[in-house]
Amino acid sequence: MAIQYQENGRIFTLHTDHSTYQMKADSYGNLLHLYYGDRTEGSMEYLLTFGDRGFSPNPYEAGDDRTYSLDALPQEYPYQGSGDFRSPALAVEQADKSYGLNLRYGGYEISKGKYSLPGLPSMYGEGLEDAESLKIHLTDQVSGLAVTLLYGVFPGYDIITRAVCVKNEGNGPAALKRVYSACLDFLHGEYDLIQFYGRHAMERNFQRTALCHGAQVIGSRRGTSSHQYNPFLILAGRETTENHGPCYSMSFVYSGAFKAEAETDQYGQTRMSMGLQDEMFSYELKPGEIFFGPEVIMGYSGHGLGTLSRSIHKAMRHSLCRGKYKTIPRPVLINNWEATYFDFTGEKILDIARQAKELGVEMMVLDDGWFGKRDSDCSGLGDWQVNVKKLGGSLGSLVSRINGLGMKFGIWMEPE
Repeated sequence: MAIQYQENGRIFTLHTDHSTYQMKADSYGNLLHLYYGDRTEGSMEYLLTFGDRGFSPNPYEAGDDRTYSLDALPQEYPYQGSGDFRSPALAVEQADKSYGLNLRYGGYEISKGKYSLPGLPSMYGEGLEDAESLKIHLTDQVSGLAVTLLYGVFPGYDIITRAVCVKNEGNGPAALKRVYSACLDFLHGEYDLIQFYGRHAMERNFQRTALCHGAQVIGSRRGTSSHQYNPFLILAGRETTENHGPCYSMSFVYSGAFKAEAETDQYGQTRMSMGLQDEMFSYELKPGEIFFGPEVIMGYSGHGLGTLSRSIHKAMRHSLCRGKYKTIPRPVLINNWEATYFDFTGEKILDIARQAKELGVEMMVLDDGWFGKRDSDCSGLGDWQVNVKKLGGSLGSLVSRINGLGMKFGIWMEPE
């Protein structure tokens, strides 16, 4: 089984073909992260480090044990108000305007197949016999807030997905102020952060920087994920290359505003997290209501960035993308944009198609300028009425003539 539960120690182990992810519900009911890395067997609980840390508070139930502090222990889903002063994954304003939370372990469910997220895109497990799901329930007895952590395991892809469900089981409204979907705590190690920044016409630029103490943050406040900062991070060992070394990735399956962080604390521990953008975010959750945080796809490779990249591509292509073209070759196409910009007619498009057909091109794509009064990028965007005068006839007529050449026809539009 990809997901295993050990009652003695309350340890959860998630196996892919080449990786292991492990966590534990401890004696206080706190869910601690134990391990994520190369596949291994047995408990990794020995990695937990306890020490008397100055200025790191201790929970009441720990009594005189000053070595137990959530400010230093690796957590699976850290929340605001626990005594952990690192960046939290969840922050909630309660009905009485307090921000305290006290989430404790409340049970689990293991099932075959992949969980789904109502109304949200996510990876799916149809046709994958080895895909499994885990739900871990956390509850706050005072406020009635219930949090379910969702894990999907795809062994053959070496991929684990994460999402979160928050339900208000209390008597009053609560306001969600931050909802991250995934968090990874690392007890030790020196890492580089890899991210992809960009701008219009220059997207997806590779940037690799050494993590230092403090937080490095990327995100989007635009309402879209944007090409300024792609919702994707890699945490790589300092010596990791394409073919050697450990690396961890997070990819947000969401097209809206997002935030991702990598934070190294005073003890040299690193926290990587990703979720919804929390600036100007306040989602009222009335009693009985449920909120789902979007999915994060996590990957790990102990053999360099190339292996990680191929695992992610395979998983997304086969179990995230949909439609008939996801696994078959796309048609070779020509687009008229650089040839004509806005200055074209139907005959000019047809002439381009004829020449392209002779070269073996299979599809003609008509770009910007076919609608409204759209002769420059200063007007007409969003006016989807066909410019019959420019095309010299209907769009259907042009499509028929290009199809008559034995070519497919595609069209450009920009929905926003």
